Amino acid sequence: MSAKPNSALLRKLPAVHRLLEHPIARQLSVHYSHDLVSEAIAAIVDAARQQILSGQRVTEVAEAELLEETIRYMQGRFRPNFRRVLNATGVVLHTNLGRAPLAAPALEAIERTARGYSNLELNLETGERGSRYDHVEQLICRLTGAEAALVVNNNAAAVLLVLREMAKGREVIVSRGQLVEIGGSFRVSEVMKESGAVLVEVGTTNKTHERDYIQAIGENTALIMRAHTSNFRIVGFTYQPDLADLVTLSHDHRIPVYEDLGSGSLIDLRKYGIGDEPTVGASLAAGVDIVSFSGDKLLGGTQAGIIAGKQTFINRIKRNQLTRALRVDKLTLAALEATLLLYLDEQRAIREIPTLYLLTRRKEELVHEAHRLAEQLVNVFAGQAVVEVTETVSQVGGGSLPTEDLPTYAVAIRSSQFSLNALESAMRQVDLPVMATIRKEALLLDVRTLFPTEIDECVSSIRDAYQRLG
Repeated sequence: MSAKPNSALLRKLPAVHRLLEHPIARQLSVHYSHDLVSEAIAAIVDAARQQILSGQRVTEVAEAELLEETIRYMQGRFRPNFRRVLNATGVVLHTNLGRAPLAAPALEAIERTARGYSNLELNLETGERGSRYDHVEQLICRLTGAEAALVVNNNAAAVLLVLREMAKGREVIVSRGQLVEIGGSFRVSEVMKESGAVLVEVGTTNKTHERDYIQAIGENTALIMRAHTSNFRIVGFTYQPDLADLVTLSHDHRIPVYEDLGSGSLIDLRKYGIGDEPTVGASLAAGVDIVSFSGDKLLGGTQAGIIAGKQTFINRIKRNQLTRALRVDKLTLAALEATLLLYLDEQRAIREIPTLYLLTRRKEELVHEAHRLAEQLVNVFAGQAVVEVTETVSQVGGGSLPTEDLPTYAVAIRSSQFSLNALESAMRQVDLPVMATIRKEALLLDVRTLFPTEIDECVSSIRDAYQRLG
């Protein structure tokens, strides 16, 4: 008895060729190509046919319905996997979310460089071939006090390159308490093995004295390396030599000192009440021979590894064959140069480099933005949730200043009418995803990491997510 209605529905199912002649399908074909649209319509019509045959579909399939589904299918198929998201987690340098957002001048520099040709390796004054590093080397030197500088694709690459050139086949002395591991299981000990250098551990996890270094120095010692513990802290019964004392000790034995700073701050953030992170300039002023640090952490630029220090050592590193394999492209250099230029005026850097702006946002601004967000969300949930502003703390993130809590304000959403986990999941599925956290039976939206221009977008995305809950 069920075959007749199925047959009737099948006969009424629009043909693929007829759907392809519809103005909507023709417009889609202009945008995506005829073959791709034809393939999509055929798949959608076939899916409708299978629903009818299985009895899951008992109503006529309208032409408009199939075309709407085709539009959604094509949009979904060509939607980039790499998308912009709104960060309401309160973690400023969120590794999963791409770490440092770029300043407007850096974005402009990328677009300007990408649109055509550039003088990447051309000296415009002489007309001769130049070095791609010339574009940023002088700026790095001016901002840090270094004699020379080099840029590679990230700080892990910088560590590998420095150790490869300066200590391949020879010994590098490192305090046991500084044998760090960062994200992606990158370990100082493992990268040292890859570089060909020989690790010599000294001291204990919590205490390393000057005498430990002196006892370990031998004829095969190439470097004394100091790895800044930027992603953890050892507190309590601890001791490490002051950097200046370590430099004196090393130079007395004619051994260069290499410091892996990791986060690499160019501004003393203690002036703004944030942490105790050493600056690159302070390390070089203390006499460190080579320093390396990241471009996309506290510096607030694009991913890069920056090596700076004494010219004699930097020149050696530049000549290493691995340098070419680890070099950065023109877009990275353009963004880095634009970011470094902002540092020539510290107050401008604080205002315009997003990472520094987010870290130093004033309490009055944060509470204002939190109330602005909360007032709009009250209307979204229409009595189905309790929405209130609460004090909490943000994190720097990105393996930087691990013990530093930044006082902030968040909007807390609580409800017995719907699942907060379901809402949080839906917020990740909308066109402009919103990343938030759930703590103590509340969904928290930390406004420190939401730019003021993103508040309305955040509300719109949460509204879309809430509607998806049905």
